[in-house]
Amino acid sequence: QVQLVESGGGLVQAGGSLRLSCAASGRTFSRSGMGWFRQAPGKEREFVAAISWSGGSTAYADSVKGRSTISRDNAKNTVYLQMNSLRPEDTAVYYCAATAQAMGVMPDDYRYWGQGTQVTVSS
Repeated sequence: QVQLVESGGGLVQAGGSLRLSCAASGRTFSRSGMGWFRQAPGKEREFVAAISWSGGSTAYADSVKGRSTISRDNAKNTVYLQMNSLRPEDTAVYYCAATAQAMGVMPDDYRYWGQGTQVTVSS
């Protein structure tokens, strides 16, 4: 089993940057594919980025591609999401998730979820 705790969210002006962190506990973290999703009020949860257990493969939603970087440090049991050039439409609660699969882009691919961290981008 994997427990996930996100941090690093906050209020930022458009054009700014944030780095989200997801600290994981559990012996299977280094063998878990990890993903970031987000959910804005009144909208469905959507895929943001994913990374394989080794970090060798990554995937991004078109909406964040070129502006965001997902990475992981298996020695620290932590996955990161660096977000640059933030836009008001990036405002959402960001969730970290873990999967036994190599990697996934759908919420149903993931078994374990954190509680989320709020990101608000002001215009």
